[in-house]
Amino acid sequence: MQHEYDKTKEIRVGLVGFGFAGKVFHAPVITAVPGMRLAKIVERNGDSSRKLYPESETVRHVNEVLEDASIDLVVVATPSPTHYAVAREALLAGKHVVVEKPFTATSAEADELIALAARQRKMLSVYHNRRWDGDFMTVRDLVNAGTLGRLVECSLRWDRFRPVPDPSRWREGEAAAAGIWYDLGVHFLDQVLCLFGPPETIRADIRSLRDGAVADDYFDVTLEYPGPLIVRIGASLLAREPGPRYVLHGTNGSFVKHGIDPQEEALIRGMSPASSGWGVEPEAQWGRLHAQADGLEMEGRLKTKAGSYVSYYRNIYEHLTAGADLAVTAEQARKSIRLLELGLQSSREGRTLAVRL
Repeated sequence: MQHEYDKTKEIRVGLVGFGFAGKVFHAPVITAVPGMRLAKIVERNGDSSRKLYPESETVRHVNEVLEDASIDLVVVATPSPTHYAVAREALLAGKHVVVEKPFTATSAEADELIALAARQRKMLSVYHNRRWDGDFMTVRDLVNAGTLGRLVECSLRWDRFRPVPDPSRWREGEAAAAGIWYDLGVHFLDQVLCLFGPPETIRADIRSLRDGAVADDYFDVTLEYPGPLIVRIGASLLAREPGPRYVLHGTNGSFVKHGIDPQEEALIRGMSPASSGWGVEPEAQWGRLHAQADGLEMEGRLKTKAGSYVSYYRNIYEHLTAGADLAVTAEQARKSIRLLELGLQSSREGRTLAVRL
C-alpha cells in the first residue's frame, strides 16, 4: 500500500556511535532522506562527525541523546556486544529505536527488547540494509516470478581476503556476537528468510582458519527446505579469488551472479545516496541467466536492479509519520538471531538440528 506522508514533518535522529557503521552506513543514508534530521551524534573520541556533519551536534555520552526530549529516534550503531544494553536504555527513555545488525547477541535479549518496545509503545527495527542490495533485489524478483521453475539448490557466498587477523578489534575478538558468522552470516540468514521463510533443518561448520585468529573467520552452512530445496550460505576471509555471490538452480534453469553491490564502496568513498545513478551496478557485473519456459530458451545477462539503502530509512520515516507498514520488524530480526544460535550449536555438536523459531 502506498502511504501519503507530509515531508515537512521532521524526525530528529540521535546517532549513537560513529565508527565504521555509524559513519558509513547510517549518517549519510539518514541525511539523504527528506524529513529526517541528524540532530545529534555520539562520538566518544575524535571530531570526525563534527567535520563531516557540522549541522549536527556532536556529544560524548549517550545520555546526552537519551535525555534530549526533542530526539524522536535513536540509532544504535555501537559495537555488536553493546546493542542490547544501548537499545534497552533508549527504549526506556521513550525513544523509537533502530539497531544496527546483528540485532542482539542472543534470542533471549531480542525477546526482551521486543517486549519492552511493546510496553513502551515505541518502534523497534533492525538495520538489515542488505535487503536493498541491488543483486538481492534482483534475485528476489527472479524467485518470486518463478523464472527458474522449482528451485532445488541455492548458494549465497561472501568471500574476502584478509589473511592477518587483528584480535584487538572487537569484531575479531572474544566478545559475544564477534566473528564473521554474526557479522556476515546474519545478512544471508535475513535474505534467506525473506526468500524462503524458515528452514526445516540447519547444519553448520563455523571455525577459525587464519593463524592467530580468535573469532571465527569461516562458515559453511546448509539449510534444508521441503521441495526439496537445499540452501547453502558461506563466507571466508581466506579467499583471494571470490566465488559467485549468488547461484540458483531450478527445474527451468540457473542464475549465477558475481560481484558485490556497489553502495558500500560508494559510501566509503564519501558519495551521497542522493547522487545521480546511485546503486547502479556496471553491466560487467550483471548476473547470467540461462532458463527455458514454454518452449523458449533465454540466455544472457540480467540487468541488476539499482540498490537503495535509502529505502530502509525512508520506510522508517513513513512508518513514524504516516503509519506505513514497517519493512524490517524486530520480530523478523529475532529469527535471524535464533538461526545464528542454532548454527553455533550445530557446529559445536557436529550434527544437523531441527529449526524451531
